[in-house]
Order: sequence, then C-alpha cells, then structure tokens
Amino acid sequence: MPRLARFALHGLALSSLLLAALPVLAQPWPAPIRSIEEKGVTIVKQFKGPGGLTGFAARAGNRPLALYLTPDGKHVIVGTMLDAEGNNVTKPVLDEAIQKPDLQSAWPTLEDSNWVADGDDDAPRKIYVFTDPNCPYCHKFHQAARPWVDAGKVQLRHIPVGILKPTSTAKSAAILGADDPSKALAKHEANYRRGGIEPLEDIPSELRQKVANNNILMSSLGIQGTPGLVYRNDAGKIAIKQGMPQGAQRDEILGPK
Repeated sequence: MPRLARFALHGLALSSLLLAALPVLAQPWPAPIRSIEEKGVTIVKQFKGPGGLTGFAARAGNRPLALYLTPDGKHVIVGTMLDAEGNNVTKPVLDEAIQKPDLQSAWPTLEDSNWVADGDDDAPRKIYVFTDPNCPYCHKFHQAARPWVDAGKVQLRHIPVGILKPTSTAKSAAILGADDPSKALAKHEANYRRGGIEPLEDIPSELRQKVANNNILMSSLGIQGTPGLVYRNDAGKIAIKQGMPQGAQRDEILGPK
C-alpha cells in the first residue's frame, strides 16, 4: 500500500501517540524548561500546579517526571509535590498525562514516521531502528546486520534522531534532507570512523521538526537509548530491544541467515 494511503488510514494512531507531545514543537517553553528539554527530556504537557506554580509533565526515557516552574519563570523544581496531609499531588497528573505506550498499535505509527530504508523493500522482515548518527553502537548494529540486509531478508528502517551530541540533529537532518536519504545513510555509515555525514550548518525548520518528531516518537515508546529496535517477534508480537543485540537475541531479531 502506498505510504500516503497508509498515512490516511493510520493517522488516528499516529495522533494518539504524538498529539500530547506536539506542544514541544508548537510553543517556546520558558528558559529553565528549555534547558531541561535540551538534556534529552521530552516535555509532554503543561498543567496548573498548586501554590501558584506552573507544572510540566515530562518523560526522561520511559520514566515520568514532574517539573514545577516558579512564579518568576526563572527557576524549576524537579520532583514530587505533597499537600498538607502528605498526599502525592504529582502522581495523578503524571498518570493522566503520560500513559504507557501500546506497542501492539504502534506499528502503523512507525510505518508513517520519518524513516530511511536500508535494504530491499520486498524483504520479508522489517525492523525499525532509532538511530543517532553519532552512536557507535548504531554503527556496529548496521555492520552486524549486513548479511541479512544484503541477502534481501531484512530491511532496516532507520529513524534518525538527535540525542547524543550537538551535531546529532544536524547530521540526522542532513540524512533526511538528502536527495536520496538511503544513499546518504549508506555513505554516512561507510565513513562513520571519519566523522560520517557532514552536519547541516543551517537546518531548515521542516527538517528540524522531522528530527524532533522522531525524538518524540522514540520517547513515546519508552526507548531511552540508541540503537532502539522495534520488531515483530516469532509470535507476531511487537517487541523492543534497546541497545546492540548480541548472539542468540540478534539472530532472533534478524531471523535466519
């Protein structure tokens, strides 16, 4: 099915995973909140906190996090707030704003994300890989998967993110914005030890948003590091592997050679 048609069919599923996080792209947060966001924390929702504080529900990997901005807008408090009776007033807000991802409904969202193909479109096994261009373990996995990809048995669908270094977003944008993203990715991997693809100096807003959306999707699935692999296991269930798979687990994910 054409990707445009899949997008129309599965737009609702995409919205359910990302809608709560889209304010990250839609408005500038106060400086203390932005400073935390720049450290890799995803801001999910703003809420009215007690005592005149402005609250922000956030996610650090798959861990929910509450941030409270002071009335002067210059300081942020990270943690749990209790009322006069000792009740936790933070947990109900986080439970409402941040829900565990439904992995079994995530596949259409991944299909419609900003991914770059590595391998044959007709390969029977598709694996989504959240990839930071500066991640050495992403490069190692790319190399380890060559026998499966070259044999036409696996297509890796890399979802470039920007989380590890200041140049990560610019490199991911360069891959996504290339005339042929697949060739750009292959060239980056071939030259990884020499720095890989040249980072964009001036990132167009459209490409910056694509990388940001990939970051949000990665966080929404509870993936904390790269490579983050999303695949169907032998039972047909969607599963996640964080980090470089080794040995029998690698063979389970990639299938028989």
